[in-house]
Order: sequence, then C-alpha cells, then structure tokens
Amino acid sequence: MNTYEKRMLAILEEGKAKYGFLSVKAEFEAEGTRSDEFLRLLELARRAGLKVALKIGGCEAIRDLIEARSFGVDMIIAPMVETPYALSKFIAAKDKVFPKDEQADMAFLFNVETISTFEKLSAMGDVAQAGQVGFVFGRVDFAGSMGHDRSFVNSEDMAGYVNAVADEAKARGLELVVGGGVSPDSIPLLAGAYARRLDRFETRKVIFDAVTATDGRAAAGMELAIEFELLWLKNKRDFYRNIAEEDAARIAMMEARAAATAKTNEPA
Repeated sequence: MNTYEKRMLAILEEGKAKYGFLSVKAEFEAEGTRSDEFLRLLELARRAGLKVALKIGGCEAIRDLIEARSFGVDMIIAPMVETPYALSKFIAAKDKVFPKDEQADMAFLFNVETISTFEKLSAMGDVAQAGQVGFVFGRVDFAGSMGHDRSFVNSEDMAGYVNAVADEAKARGLELVVGGGVSPDSIPLLAGAYARRLDRFETRKVIFDAVTATDGRAAAGMELAIEFELLWLKNKRDFYRNIAEEDAARIAMMEARAAATAKTNEPA
C-alpha cells in the first residue's frame, strides 16, 4: 500500500468504529470506475471490514452484474430506472446472474432519481416488492430532472419527496438509501426520513448507517468521507499519471533518433 492507501484504510477503520461507516461505493455508471481501480477499493474495504456497493451501468447491464458477482460485491444499485418495466428488467437480470442463495446475503436497489420515476411510485413499489429490490433516492439528479440546481437538495420540497419514498419503502418492507449532495446541511432531512424509514445514506464513496443522522455523529463522519474521496482521487490521478509517463524517456529517445535519421537522409 502507498501512503494514500494507508491513510484511506485508517479513515475506513476509524469510520467503521466511530461514525457508522457500513460500505464503500463505486460506479460503473457516471463515475466510470475501471476494474483495476475497483480492485484497490475492494481491498481497502475488505481490510477495513466494510461491505462494497456498486452502481451498475443500467437496468439490464448483464456484463456489469457478472463482474459484480466475480468481485464479490455486497450491494448493487441500478440507475435511471424510470418505469415499472425497466425495474422488471433489472430484477430479471439480477435473477439471471445471481443464484437465490447468493442473493440472500446481498442487497439490490434501484435509483429513484427523476420526477418521472416518482410519479409512478406506487406501481414501482409493486414491482420492487415482488422482486425484493430497495430504493435509493438520488437527490441531485432528482433536482435536475425538475430543472433545479444542487441548492434544491436540502429544501423542504425535497424533504417531502424523500419522505414520500420513505413511506412507500416502509409500507413495502423495503430498504431506503438517500444520496446525492449529502453534507452536514442534509442532516435534518435525513433525520426526518429516518423517523419514517431510512436504512442508509451515502456520499459519493461512503455509505453510512442511517442512525448516525440522529445521534450527532453524521457531520464528523461526512468530513472523514470527504477526506477519503479526496485521497481516492489523488491516488487515482497519480496511478494513471505514472502509467502515462512510464515510457516518456524511451519516447523522447526514439523521437531524437528519428529526427537524426531524417536529417542524415536529407538531400544535399
């Protein structure tokens, strides 16, 4: 492990012990996590005793699901599921790739991240309950789907939407996770949802036990999660920079050789 990774591991261990860290998260979707990056994250999570969540590329991303099974992922999230039919496709896909006995130790969820999905909430709940798939409320994309910017994510109106999904999840006996722009300003909204049904909340890279939104630990935990993400990005930058530069000296030598050869061959 390099210096970045040692500090990241220490953050995860501290977060688990003190601040309700449950999982780390990666995305094959918007984040575009590559397999080599994911393996480093997986190692850090396992060393810290945390679970691993993965957002796949779509409702029927079979290749992503196969890779998730190979990696030993604990939670899988499907993005941009806006209709009951799309949700049924996700359920069929996960049932195709994961045997029932393996699914018993995992969590499968879909994103509620547009107003179009919300408007079909009851029908989505019917399909989700039948397939035992939980909800992830993605507030930033949800706000964007209504023409709002990120400032909307902690508003009273947003709290109303989140609470409606929380009530639906509670009625169905399904999990609810809230993410998208999570910060200390989100704590009142998260605590309000917890009073109904909230199992977890998430930053870009860390998933928390929802109880921390009510017991005073959330703000400090979020600060640690931000540090973890910053270190993750720096580690990723340096990793690929080293790959990009590993042949720089040889490229320079060959360019000089080619230039010299071209000069030698110039007509007198």
